[in-house]
Amino acid sequence: MHIVLDDSAMAAAGQGNFLASRLIHRAHAEADWFLYAPACALVEADRVRPGTAEHLASLPGVTVLDLDLAAVPAVARQETWAAAHSQYVAQPTPERPSGAIIATIKPDRWSGEAVRVLDLN
Repeated sequence: MHIVLDDSAMAAAGQGNFLASRLIHRAHAEADWFLYAPACALVEADRVRPGTAEHLASLPGVTVLDLDLAAVPAVARQETWAAAHSQYVAQPTPERPSGAIIATIKPDRWSGEAVRVLDLN
């Protein structure tokens, strides 16, 4: 299972959201679970809840994904960097042929987008 935490899910994890915490635990404990934190979303989550970036980056089950050159055009075309980077990371790649699911506490943000969503509410 490949899951991308958007900025709202990251902030919720820092506030003790049970479902977000459960995802983090499963990504650490189970070999076939992968949890991704796009760097741009991590910045936004840290703005909302200072300390979130350091906390999530220190967790062994969370992989922080940098904003690489391939992601720049996708991010530049969107309204917010956090949502754009999360959406980019959720797209299929050779490592994730089926793409990834975006975990969020703001599922309405993703309506009309070509992504699968996991509502953490």
